[in-house]
Amino acid sequence: MKALRWICLAAVVWLAACASPPQAGARLDRGDEAQAEVIATERAFAKTMADRNLNAFATFISDEAVFFSGPQPLHGRQAVVDWWARFYSKPTAPFSWEPAQVEVLASGTLALSTGPVRDADGKLIGCFTSIWRQEAPGQWKIVFDRGGGPLECEKR
Repeated sequence: MKALRWICLAAVVWLAACASPPQAGARLDRGDEAQAEVIATERAFAKTMADRNLNAFATFISDEAVFFSGPQPLHGRQAVVDWWARFYSKPTAPFSWEPAQVEVLASGTLALSTGPVRDADGKLIGCFTSIWRQEAPGQWKIVFDRGGGPLECEKR
C-alpha cells in the first residue's frame, strides 16, 4: 500500500512538472516578433500614401474593416477604399502617418497601433488609432481605424 502511495505521489509530481506553463521569455519573444511585424506593416501601409498606390493600400484592409473616416462608419474593404481614393487622386500625398506606439495581445492575434498624422509640410494635424488582426502567419490586416485631432496626440 505504501509503495502505491509513493508511485502515485511520484506520478503527480512528474505530471505537475510536465504541465508547467511556458517561460515568460518565450511568450515575450513572440510578442516582440509580433510587435515588430505590426510596426513594419503599419510603415508599409503608410508608404502606400507616399507612393500614391491605392491598390497597395487596399491590401492592408480586412474584408470586415470598419473605418471611422467620414460622417458615417465605413464597413468593408471596398467602402474604405472608395472613400480613401480621394486622398490618392493627386500627385502629392496630402498627409502621412507613422506608428508611435504598438501593443500586441499576448495571443499575438490582435494589435493596436497609434501615432501622429502630419500634413504635406510635416505639421501635426491629427492622430490615428488602428486595430490590426493577424489573418495568417505574418499577415496583419486593419479591422478598425479611427483618426482624431492633434489634441488626441497630446493626451497620449
